[in-house]
Amino acid sequence: MPAEVVEKHQILKKESWMDSLQLQPQENIGGSKRIVAVDESPPSITDRKHFDLDHDPQDMKPGWTKFLSFVGPGFLVSMAYLDPGNLETDLQAGANHGYELLWIILIGLIFALIIQSLAANLGVSTGKHLSELCKAEYPKYVKYSLWVLAEIAVIAADIPEVIGTAFALNILFHIPLWGGVLCTGMSTLLLLGLQKYGVRKLELVVSILVFTMAACFFGELSYVKPPAKDVLKGMFVPKLKGNNAVGDAIALLGALIMPHNLFLHSALVLSRKIPNSVKGINDACRYFLIESGFALFVAFLINVSIIAVSGAVCTIENLSNDAIDTCNDLTLKSASFLLKNVLGRSSSTIYAIALLASGQSSTITGTYAGQFIMQGFLELKMKKWTRNLMTRCIAIAPSLVVSIIGGSSGAGRLIIIASMILSFELPFALIPLLKFSSSTTKMGPHKNSTYIIVISWILGLGIIGINIYYLSTGFVGWLIHNSLAKVGKIFIGILVFPLMAVYILAVIYLMFRKDTVDTFKEPTKFDPNAQIRMEDGNPNQSHGDHVPSREDLANILLPE
Repeated sequence: MPAEVVEKHQILKKESWMDSLQLQPQENIGGSKRIVAVDESPPSITDRKHFDLDHDPQDMKPGWTKFLSFVGPGFLVSMAYLDPGNLETDLQAGANHGYELLWIILIGLIFALIIQSLAANLGVSTGKHLSELCKAEYPKYVKYSLWVLAEIAVIAADIPEVIGTAFALNILFHIPLWGGVLCTGMSTLLLLGLQKYGVRKLELVVSILVFTMAACFFGELSYVKPPAKDVLKGMFVPKLKGNNAVGDAIALLGALIMPHNLFLHSALVLSRKIPNSVKGINDACRYFLIESGFALFVAFLINVSIIAVSGAVCTIENLSNDAIDTCNDLTLKSASFLLKNVLGRSSSTIYAIALLASGQSSTITGTYAGQFIMQGFLELKMKKWTRNLMTRCIAIAPSLVVSIIGGSSGAGRLIIIASMILSFELPFALIPLLKFSSSTTKMGPHKNSTYIIVISWILGLGIIGINIYYLSTGFVGWLIHNSLAKVGKIFIGILVFPLMAVYILAVIYLMFRKDTVDTFKEPTKFDPNAQIRMEDGNPNQSHGDHVPSREDLANILLPE
């Protein structure tokens, strides 16, 4: 037989074999599942030499090139750890305890990285974000209850962000507080208009605002020059001494994990193109972990600098009586006067610029999270500008009313109430995330390992327990020490304590309810060129390529 005929026969035989390949789950050594190619009619050894099943064309790309395509979501998420509410808590911790509570920030952001990575992995592995999975899993009354609680969490998170931005505008341009609230709403809508140019442009704007904050507070830090030895000691030597140190530590830790942030992170990762294969999903999870780790490290440095500046200013010798009084009750507004009186006018201006960057970027991410929550739970089909306007109006309404009626003092009290609401809301986002990310019916072979399940549940229950303790002790203390008549106290107790019992029962229900809905989908075909087609934007649906091209993301252009 001529050589050309033999070669042609071998090529046809190899192509026929490739068409018969199927992806099936198989147990590997050690018990881990992976997707392997199987053939109903195995080829000969000669044929196997011409086809390398383990070859991945994506491996031809440099690692940093692949990594850059995943950069962005972590910086949007990191704003929840740099919002004005966290900023005020940091200022108070530094003023009351100097550098002694820096170790709480270090531990808290390590916790946050673990929890946020679970949210990112959930979105990557399932192709759905957290609110969509809650809608699919829970009964109707539970689903709508979770939606209402999630919307309240977005509003509560937005209150300190809007008020913080309004304070910054007042410090810089002497705009009335209520006018600053309105300006914040309008500017946020304008910045969200960048969505039509792709989510990467919005991520870039938020990243610039994050580094603006970093530059401002690092500049303040270089001016006050806190002792490096004391800062490092506070960061790595746990200590809880002084008046109300435990309460301030709980407030610091409780302010770090935001419920709406879990919904947001699981949705943002869907804007990336990820092949539906074990390797593609594992690579994406690893890249998002690295990217989130870098973004949260920047957030950690900014938080440290805020506490260090506050601690250094309030421990300066020969402080005036007015400055000492301000340090004892430090707020977002009074901090600017303290810095101006102690360090000079330029220091107050730099602080206001950082506060403006913090509030504006946080309101963008909060509004963004509200969009995904509304879409996921309700599947509302509306135009992008209508959705943005509705979410923004709902979020700024409480801040506007309070700023008009109560002024700066009322706005400050509203921030405290908002932080308590967020502490109350956290279990209703965190528990579903912990359960879904550990569930085979949701994650398939990508579910958390036993070690991650144990660590994440310990961290999650610890954070929830701290928040419940913070809420209950705060309420009982208020009930005992307020000026209401005894009858009024009894009446409030009769109303509130049953609600607390219902709250605890709801948390227990979410923890122990068994998942019943299977949302994990296995790939169906093997295609070694799937990753290349993904990056080129030309998916082949018949070969199981996975692109999250859903209606909720139709207005969010995927990165080129």
